[in-house]
Amino acid sequence: MAGISNRPLSQSSSSTSSTSCNSRSSVPPPTFSTCIFSDVAGDITVVVDGESFLLHKVTRCGKMRKIMRDLKDSSSSIELRDFPGGPLTFELAMKFCYGINLEITPSNVVDLRCAAGYLEMTEDYKEDNLISQTESYLDKTAFRNLKKSVQVLTSCERQELSEKFKIPDRCVEAIAMNACREQLVSNLSEELKGRDCLAWWIEQLSALGIDYYTRVVSVMARTGVRSESIVASLMHYSQESLKGVIVDRNCQGQREIVEAIVTLFPCDERGSIIPLSFLLGMLKIGITLGIEISYRLELERRIGQQLESVSLDDLLIPSVGREESMYDVDTVHRILACFLERVDEEDEESGCDSDSTGHYHGSLLKVGRIMDAYLAEIAPDPYLSLQKFTAIIERLPDYARIVDDGIYRAIDVYLKAHPLMTEEERKSLCKFIDCNKLSQDASNHMAQNDRLPVQMVVRALYSEQLRLKKALSGDSDEGVLDLSSGVLNRAVSPRDNYASLRRENRELKLEIARMRVRVSELEKEQTLMKEGMMERSGNNGGTFLTSLSKGIGKIGIFGGENRQKVNRKSRSVSERKTSRKR
Repeated sequence: MAGISNRPLSQSSSSTSSTSCNSRSSVPPPTFSTCIFSDVAGDITVVVDGESFLLHKVTRCGKMRKIMRDLKDSSSSIELRDFPGGPLTFELAMKFCYGINLEITPSNVVDLRCAAGYLEMTEDYKEDNLISQTESYLDKTAFRNLKKSVQVLTSCERQELSEKFKIPDRCVEAIAMNACREQLVSNLSEELKGRDCLAWWIEQLSALGIDYYTRVVSVMARTGVRSESIVASLMHYSQESLKGVIVDRNCQGQREIVEAIVTLFPCDERGSIIPLSFLLGMLKIGITLGIEISYRLELERRIGQQLESVSLDDLLIPSVGREESMYDVDTVHRILACFLERVDEEDEESGCDSDSTGHYHGSLLKVGRIMDAYLAEIAPDPYLSLQKFTAIIERLPDYARIVDDGIYRAIDVYLKAHPLMTEEERKSLCKFIDCNKLSQDASNHMAQNDRLPVQMVVRALYSEQLRLKKALSGDSDEGVLDLSSGVLNRAVSPRDNYASLRRENRELKLEIARMRVRVSELEKEQTLMKEGMMERSGNNGGTFLTSLSKGIGKIGIFGGENRQKVNRKSRSVSERKTSRKR
């Protein structure tokens, strides 16, 4: 056997005219380094991607045998276009034809298998040919090891012909089965108990392109790999793919990654498998990239499942595109709607279960506080329309707030930032404030707020006056009066069905909780008022009336002008009594 050169036996032939396979072309004569056999005359010159090879009696290759049989001129050359793996793989295949030992590895097995198929190196021409050996390596070595399977699949990304031989499909199945097998072993092993044994392959999968990665994760989910492990892999893959990258709305590749990650999310009925921070991050990136609306809605739905756990900063999503407002209010509105749908579903499922009812009532109250804080934060935006602002308020039911201080503050900030609002717009906005659900401080502030419509100030004064009367009379049944004239009576009707009765029951429980808070406040106010009355009483009725009017003036119910009228009236009564005595 003649010697073989150590380096790829190639010679650049840029002057070679490009022709199709089996065609003849005029190329420069190959040098000594391009000859497989240095001491035997070559039969044919083959050009692969501009590099020429001088070959002699290629018997194991069916394609080459056919080409040489059809050639009439032994000095002619042929060109193989789009050869799998390029010149290096062609040289390895030719060495195999000449009986040289060939090392097959996970990094070259795909190119060798595709080259063998291209060159028709089947058992018809030689027993244990290159196709047989590469297939044997895949089945007995590569596909039985998860790490090697991932390496083989990575090689398939640069070799389109691999799809023809179904190598990627077999790799994907092998990776999923190996992952499932190791998961089973980890569950049975005492030493590995409590550890995530699949964590090591998460980084391996990050080397794959998004198309192959999607196929792998889909098969993993179907074969029973734990959802927690899949979520961990999704998070790691997205971080590795998007970190340090400038998010570009025109980048199709980034958009495809985000959309693919969303489609791979496992089923999550309770909304707790996928971390909320990851969902929010994906949503903000997706909005910037302009992903399809269906993927945005899926992210919003999953965030809505955990809305009670978000922070205010999480909801401050900057608006993009042609939106004039600073924040994306529409997205938050849809997230809130998803949360309320979840609450309704839990309400129907729980029935009369007090524990379940208390749980989602607590979640609803948390979301109410978060939404009030969100409204107060976005209210200063001068470009925020009244329609979008009120849409958030209307979407959240009244029974989600025990105290209306938060919504009053948000509305007051909005009125201050939008001084050009008409009187009708102010009235339509302030109708969402329930004066009976305001604290003492908020009620006092509202009574002196000149940004509010006059009707709202009157309502605040009247509500505070009723509160004071009840405090003086020792009556703490304000909450019952609110219930008899509030939400409950509006819901009672002969046509009420079962669902409305359950909703009424939920509202009743929340009203009772609000009433307890109010009763506690009133008891404190009553104690203070009685102490003040005891200190000022004892002389005569006139002194008592005077002290009472001063106490009312301190609370802020009446203005200075009203106090002067009351004093003048008291003096006139005293003068008339004196004249009669004379």
